[in-house]
Amino acid sequence: MKKILLLAAMYTTIANAQVRMPAPSSTQTITQDFGLGKIELTYSRPNIKGRTVFKENSELAPLGKVWRTGANASTKIKFTDPVSIADHAVDTGSYALWTIPGKKEWTIIINKDSKNWGTNYVETDDLFRFTVAVDNMKEVLETLTMQITDVKPESCTLVIMWANAMVRIPITTNIKDRVKASIEQALGGDKISATTYYLAANYYFEWEKDYNKALPNINKAVEANPKNFAAYLLKAKIEKALGDKVSAKGDAEKVVELATAAKNDDYVRAAKEVLKSL
Repeated sequence: MKKILLLAAMYTTIANAQVRMPAPSSTQTITQDFGLGKIELTYSRPNIKGRTVFKENSELAPLGKVWRTGANASTKIKFTDPVSIADHAVDTGSYALWTIPGKKEWTIIINKDSKNWGTNYVETDDLFRFTVAVDNMKEVLETLTMQITDVKPESCTLVIMWANAMVRIPITTNIKDRVKASIEQALGGDKISATTYYLAANYYFEWEKDYNKALPNINKAVEANPKNFAAYLLKAKIEKALGDKVSAKGDAEKVVELATAAKNDDYVRAAKEVLKSL
């Protein structure tokens, strides 16, 4: 009797235990800093498993038919700052990313209903559509893969790859005016830090290419923190851009001295590259 009760207890424990298995299509969430905000992409990643894909009436993602761009729930893309996708304005918020695969081009659909399950597409919820060209990859990619690549201050690319197909979706943002306004506001304050002067110099150097505005700001950054080898490196680059090779050489050598003492090989290498270019 005791043995029967023990076996019954064991089966009850097993039955009540939570069974965990890996999902057939794993979920991936990508978070990318972009502009002054973030992009968050969540999608399920099916595997081909010997099935046909991107063909007429194929088992997976048939040509000419709306596809959830993944498995399970529809693919969701979220923006915390306004962007443009293929020159279409997109406000902050979450959206569904649907696609219609084709042989030479795909139709990309940005849909307002990000909570929709992947089989309940409603066209009237579309924000907009556009087309992008398809590139053929040499090797077959088993698992659906998305990446955010070529990330620059105001542009990046969402890449979708599966089987032997790859498409690129351009995303842009306009932050230059806001960055400039914030810098000018910070420079108008009563107490201006070395970091503020450095950021202002970097902005005028990288974004505006206004080296005459960049130089006085980096000079003040160096004065406020004379051991900051990063500031000296930027100062050398600005002086080089202005054609002042003598000053650029002296400041690049100062970077080597300070960065060597701090055991920062990256800045030593960067300074030597500036010296080599003079």
